[in-house]
Amino acid sequence: MGRTEVAGSENSSAPHGDTAPVPRSGARRRRWIRRTAVGLALLLLLPLLSVLTALRINYMGDPADGTHSRGRDALWLGHAWVDGRKKDADVTALARRLRDTGIRDLYVHSGPLEHDGTLPASVHPRARWFIDAVHDQLPGVRVQAFLGDVVATESDEGMRLEDPTTRGTVLRSTRRILDLGYDGVHLDLEPLHSGDRNYLRLLDALHRETRSRDALLSVAAHQIDPLPGLHTLRGGLTGHPKWWSQEFFGQVARRVDQIAVMSYDTAQPLESTYGGYVAQQTSLALEVTPPSTDLLMGLPFYWENDVSHWGHAETVPAAVRGVRLGLSRTDADRARFGVALYIDYAATEANWRAYEEDWVSGCSAC
Repeated sequence: MGRTEVAGSENSSAPHGDTAPVPRSGARRRRWIRRTAVGLALLLLLPLLSVLTALRINYMGDPADGTHSRGRDALWLGHAWVDGRKKDADVTALARRLRDTGIRDLYVHSGPLEHDGTLPASVHPRARWFIDAVHDQLPGVRVQAFLGDVVATESDEGMRLEDPTTRGTVLRSTRRILDLGYDGVHLDLEPLHSGDRNYLRLLDALHRETRSRDALLSVAAHQIDPLPGLHTLRGGLTGHPKWWSQEFFGQVARRVDQIAVMSYDTAQPLESTYGGYVAQQTSLALEVTPPSTDLLMGLPFYWENDVSHWGHAETVPAAVRGVRLGLSRTDADRARFGVALYIDYAATEANWRAYEEDWVSGCSAC
């Protein structure tokens, strides 16, 4: 022990050439780098923490009495219902599931549209059978053709809405599918950037056609800017704006009979922040959707875990509570309002139970 201490003492007095200290300028540089890194982290984290805190606060409180289903809800259905995979027994089971709920509209995937706007009849050979079966077993429930395509807004591949020929072909495809007996058309074009005037022109033409047939025109809508202009900022940074401006959402809502917000895939990390986000989206949409248009808020009837959708956070109970809070704060008595469930083939019993207990319960119209 003594030898070690002596040796240590001798080393401590060794010439500077053997244990030269780091120059002061190098130490200062390292301290500056560390402080800069901490500062940048705080600059990034503080706004994020502020946003999450605001959303959690938005999730607080009690929904108003009467904020439940108005009997105007919808369900997105997969392609199997019109391509021959589903049978009579499946429709019977579906009817049993939907009775005594608020489901009034079924958006059954009957496409997709080709990039030029055409819709091959071969993709929905059992459409007439399904429409007739639903009308027989679920009187009053409407069947809409769910049509969509990728839009060439962020790549060279996809539908080009700026081409009038393409828009005209989509109109002709709509006429043909309505001839099969569908009660309406539900259009889902993505990614669709805010302010797209060609999309509005297409909706104007489609709505003239559906009105002339006493049919419905509905659309799946992007989420609304949580902060004004956020779609412009994100679009400039990533090329994918994600959100619509509230003004553009209103322009779309005024051109259709129904607008269903895809209020999922939000990247929210907690049930409370997701529910607060849905509450905000509900309020923003209510503020600009005319009373004559059905507004529906999407519920996540599926499970995924990735950067855009955390399954533990994006739950049906959180979404329903958010919807009820937004409705309570903005337009609690609005009649033309509902939720839309995405999607039938991924739904669990827990999803259905939460929808029925938290949203349908107490519905006099169901």
